[in-house]
Amino acid sequence: MKIIIKDFNIHYEKFGNGEKNILILPGWGNTRPTFKWMIESLKNNYNVYILDYPGFGESPFPNRDLTIYDYANMIKTFIDVLQIKKPIIIAHSFGSRLALILEGKLGLSLEKLIIIDGAGIKRRKKLKVILKQYLYKFLKKLRWILPKRKRKKYLEKLINIFASSDYKSIDDNMKKTFSNIVNEDLTYLLEKIKTETLLIWGEKDYDTPIKDGILMNKKIKDSGLIIIKKGTHFTYLDVPSYINSIILEFIK
Repeated sequence: MKIIIKDFNIHYEKFGNGEKNILILPGWGNTRPTFKWMIESLKNNYNVYILDYPGFGESPFPNRDLTIYDYANMIKTFIDVLQIKKPIIIAHSFGSRLALILEGKLGLSLEKLIIIDGAGIKRRKKLKVILKQYLYKFLKKLRWILPKRKRKKYLEKLINIFASSDYKSIDDNMKKTFSNIVNEDLTYLLEKIKTETLLIWGEKDYDTPIKDGILMNKKIKDSGLIIIKKGTHFTYLDVPSYINSIILEFIK
């Protein structure tokens, strides 16, 4: 199904026919299909909504750079237009950034909130990372001493060496948007979350480490933290049946 919100042409799916609504906010990228096992366990008793973000899956990217607040406002309008009343939000990774803004800044009323290996906390950079960034900037400036025909290839090599896998995997027209998002620290919103919140974290999550989950648990007043032993950044795929049972117990 499609819905047009301003200059966003959003593809979404709806499953089930229950009294309560669940909105799944996936991580960065086209991760909608990876939630099929979770949707199967929820759709018999709930209305389940899930969408492709602009730039991923079947939702095209608009002709402009975006911030995390652009994404969040789009989701808020999506909820309003489809009349998704007081949803239960299940947010993974990037999706938790949106969930924090939706309640903490935009005032969306939620039934419950589930954050799985959530993003949104900007960590202090290690000295190694800082030095790497300075080296990249220095080497980038050196392109001007090269012949014009070699500059583009030189920059491509630098990006291949220094950029993260997420950055390298996205289209060129989304790179500024990606930088806008990862550089936004949403820690200030944690204390504004009043909804009962369940935090699920992988013990071996190296993308959003367990200390982020511990901080969220400390800052979000009505929250509980479950740590999945040996779990990765994708705990809902590591042990899907177990995660599904935890979620069902929490929301019923």
